[in-house]
Amino acid sequence: MKRHCLNLGGLAIIGVALLLVGCAKKSGVQNGELGATEGKMGEETITKPSLIQEAPVTPGAGVRTGGGPGTEGPLKDVFFDFDKAILTDEAKKTLDADIKWLKANPATRIAVEGHSDERGTDEYNLGLGEHRAKAVRDYLVAGGIDAKRITTISYGEERPFVLGHDESAWKWNRRAHFVIAPR
Repeated sequence: MKRHCLNLGGLAIIGVALLLVGCAKKSGVQNGELGATEGKMGEETITKPSLIQEAPVTPGAGVRTGGGPGTEGPLKDVFFDFDKAILTDEAKKTLDADIKWLKANPATRIAVEGHSDERGTDEYNLGLGEHRAKAVRDYLVAGGIDAKRITTISYGEERPFVLGHDESAWKWNRRAHFVIAPR
């Protein structure tokens, strides 16, 4: 009887330990992060923006472009104010340059990805990302780009550009991002 109780107690301890390990907050380099973070026993201090490396391009997947911290590309991302899908004057200037490039490359098809920061529900952020992508698409179309060349998708908060839990990261994650479709 005593041995049986010890076995059950041991199993309970192992179960709790596995549960705690499985629920532990992940930190450090994961999912292709670039950049540096420092931490001590659960405290995380970002020493510089930690960029997430874009997924490897596979045939038919398109080419990701730049515009944010540490990236380069022919089309530049546009950024939004908190809880807004309205293009700022700075975003319009960026899109005007993007329109010039798209007019010079008329065979290029693009996807506009709408993103948000981590605040808000998943559903709300997906909707906000969709509104942002559509605002960019509408501006490009008004600027003379054929709507048939543009698709939109929302990722909400699921693909952050910069990791962090404050405005220094959030401002980079409230964006519309471009992907050039393969020819």
